[in-house]
Amino acid sequence: MKEIVCKLLVIGAGPGGYVCAIRAGQLGVDTVIVESTKAGGICLNIGCIPSKALIHAAEEFDKVRHFAGAKNGLGISVEAPRLDLAQTVRWKDGIVGRLNAGVLGLLRKAKVKIVHGRAHFRDGKTVEVETETGTQVIRAETVVIATGSEPVELPALPFGGSVISSTEALSLTAVPKMLAVVGGGYIGLELGTAFAKMGSEVTVVEAMPQILPQYDAELLKPVAKRLGELGVRVLTGAKAKGLAKEALVVETASGEEKRFAADWILVTVGRKPRTEGWGLEELDLDHAGRFIRIDERCRTSMRGVYAIGDVTGEPMLAHRAMAQGEMVAEIVAGRKRAWDKRAIPAVCFTDPEIVTAGLSPDEARAQGYEVRIGQFPFNANGRAMTTQQEDGFVRAVARADTNLVVGLQAVGAGVSELSSAFSLALEMGARLEDIAGTIHAHPTRSEGLQEAALKALGHALHI
Repeated sequence: MKEIVCKLLVIGAGPGGYVCAIRAGQLGVDTVIVESTKAGGICLNIGCIPSKALIHAAEEFDKVRHFAGAKNGLGISVEAPRLDLAQTVRWKDGIVGRLNAGVLGLLRKAKVKIVHGRAHFRDGKTVEVETETGTQVIRAETVVIATGSEPVELPALPFGGSVISSTEALSLTAVPKMLAVVGGGYIGLELGTAFAKMGSEVTVVEAMPQILPQYDAELLKPVAKRLGELGVRVLTGAKAKGLAKEALVVETASGEEKRFAADWILVTVGRKPRTEGWGLEELDLDHAGRFIRIDERCRTSMRGVYAIGDVTGEPMLAHRAMAQGEMVAEIVAGRKRAWDKRAIPAVCFTDPEIVTAGLSPDEARAQGYEVRIGQFPFNANGRAMTTQQEDGFVRAVARADTNLVVGLQAVGAGVSELSSAFSLALEMGARLEDIAGTIHAHPTRSEGLQEAALKALGHALHI
């Protein structure tokens, strides 16, 4: 097999890697991308996209079930619905397949050479790829490491048998009667909520004092309320100790040992960078803990070697990886770029959803700011009322001296779609007056953003 020589080699075709390769190809850079499984990486194939498909299916089933034999105020009644999870998974897989093919098509359109197989570094410029037809050697002027992340395994609950990660949970073909979720972060609660809506008896075990520990308690209240309505049992300050027959053994916050029967035990205690098995020990790279250390241009400690995405640390978000990938491609093409982002939005697709960008009130105060806070509840929003989803609010956090907006948060149905407006406001240096003076369409949930800004200024109109 002939040796491949290129200007740019991207290892990993996840969101960061494929965006980097596409942009480099658009700029005329001779680019090769290596992927061991399927283009799109964790996010497209076994993460963001399939989980949102399952969440949507669960929401639709829950809605129909709500209409069966109950007085719901809308005058709608249906027969008791049934869920064929195997068909749902086939539908989900169809969406993943379409998107996977789309990524491959975009790479080819950008004239990127795609090599399927697992890469292993010989040195900072050379990799070997084990392909179906043998070993392929690739030499490059510049290398981008975009190998992503993988689920963290608990020593007391190693993956296998009834202990599964989110990957296996997204491919179950029957709804579990009883599901135990170890880890009350966003992955565990998103999937736990979905299965509860599909009819599972769900128990969530979280070691921290509260679920979703990265969010403040006020944002968490509507989510906790909804979990209770769905019958989800939540244990905080509790530790999973292992398995006993067909039960999860848990040490509760009071030190008592309890057992919870479960068909499946979903472990979602975090993700770790995928740095093993690639020959990275052949490279002299500085690390920040488990992650590869990078600078404001995603350069590592070795000349000509860049790293992007989950392998470089928090926040482990696909859109962060994409932005890094685009930036690195332009740097390789000779353009002047550096990472200068005011905010990276984060969304938790629970019920209701949570979206944050910038600083929370406590974070702003910790940085020394005196703040103005404006909060507008959705139970005063016409659109929320007409959809029977009034829980939650929009919150604006601004500096008291200048009214510069430093943070925006929301919890409520569909608020993930406010993430772009939140990010845009922060990136453009908006002040409360800018948001308050912008006409927002009526009736929409987005009016909550304008009303929050008005409330912070002291003259809210609708509360």
